[in-house]
Order: sequence, then C-alpha cells, then structure tokens
Amino acid sequence: MNFITTEELLQKLDAGEQFRIIDVRENEEVANGMIPGAVHIPLGQIETNFDQIDKSAPQYIICKAGGRSAMACEILEENGFIVTNVVGGMLEWEGELQF
Repeated sequence: MNFITTEELLQKLDAGEQFRIIDVRENEEVANGMIPGAVHIPLGQIETNFDQIDKSAPQYIICKAGGRSAMACEILEENGFIVTNVVGGMLEWEGELQF
C-alpha cells in the first residue's frame, strides 16, 4: 500500500497536480469539513461505488486518522485501482476545508 502525509498531499494540491481525493468518513464527520474537491464515499459504500472511481487515475484516500482509509485502500487495490492512503487523515490536515 502506498502512503502519503497530509503535508505532502497539500504540496501536491498547491502545485496543481491532478488527482482525486476520496473521503471515506461518515456523513456526520464530513459535515465538519472536507478537503476542497474531495469526493465523499463512506467506507461502507466503497464496493457499491466502484463505477464512480476512475481505475486509470491515482486516488488519494482519506478518513479521520488513517485506519478506515487503509481499509478502503486494501479493497480498492484488490479491485485494480491506483490508490494511496493519506496517513494522519483529517486530524492532521492543515489546508482549506469546504463545508
């Protein structure tokens, strides 16, 4: 499994790199803010939403602290997706938030 810190992810965003962020937290958690442009797919719905995820593009998976995103990464990798787990999750995110 690939890993990236929140600081490294913020640097990639600031540099204008193109990729997708998938937030796998629950609805009540994302109500407190998400990374701008992130797509919300709760962990329990990942397998039923494969059609919403581009297999040919890198996906960065984030949750609150990194545990659920690691589980989502395992599921996605097993199904042929290119994914990276954002370690530290939203607890360590210091960038902008969208509500």
